[in-house]
Amino acid sequence: MRIDIWSDVVCPFCWIGKRHLEAALDGFRDEHPDAEVEVVWRAYELDPQAPASTDESNSERLAAKYGMHVAEADAMQEQIAERFRAVGLEFDWRAARATNTHDAHRLAALATARDRGDAADEALKRAHFTDGELLSDPAVLSRIGTGIGLPAAEVDALLAGDTYSDAVRRDQAEARALGVTGVPFFVLDGRLAVSGAQPTDLFRRALERAWRERTEPGDSPGREGDDGEACSDDSCSV
Repeated sequence: MRIDIWSDVVCPFCWIGKRHLEAALDGFRDEHPDAEVEVVWRAYELDPQAPASTDESNSERLAAKYGMHVAEADAMQEQIAERFRAVGLEFDWRAARATNTHDAHRLAALATARDRGDAADEALKRAHFTDGELLSDPAVLSRIGTGIGLPAAEVDALLAGDTYSDAVRRDQAEARALGVTGVPFFVLDGRLAVSGAQPTDLFRRALERAWRERTEPGDSPGREGDDGEACSDDSCSV
């Protein structure tokens, strides 16, 4: 069974949703030890026009975007940080830096081609949310790429050109064709959609349903649950 996940590496609910899915997969694999599950990360740029860097803090940027006071933006980010802590993650929102994620997605595409897609996703999200690193910085991306085992020469060549840009755009075009308006967005076995950072129990139900329909075909493609917490082109759930 294959799970395609559209995600942006600066989307907080994408990392939370990943942890919920992983917990559901642990239980699913216990019940179905012979099941093979492949997770494929797909690119989704929440803001393709974002600059490589900005002098604004995250709170200043969010305050301007949502028309709120900076103190309100601080509180909003701290709420998300609490959600991170609940699933064993750390969000240093004071250090996190807004950026363009196109090159990060290109690096992730190279990693996927070398069977390191999940490692790349984890490393990129940790670099942004926990370590406050700038994901448009070639030095940062080079360190992340080689740190997950990609050949240095391949990473350097990627960052010097535009390799995998077409793959990133194809992922986003497919997302639009599917009607995706926010991430994370999960497609199980090409037929069952789950939108947003859903609770672990819902992911578990979706996995069981997708597995059942795979072995007992006949039902049409469908959706499990209503939309969960997500980030769209305009905003993130708060």
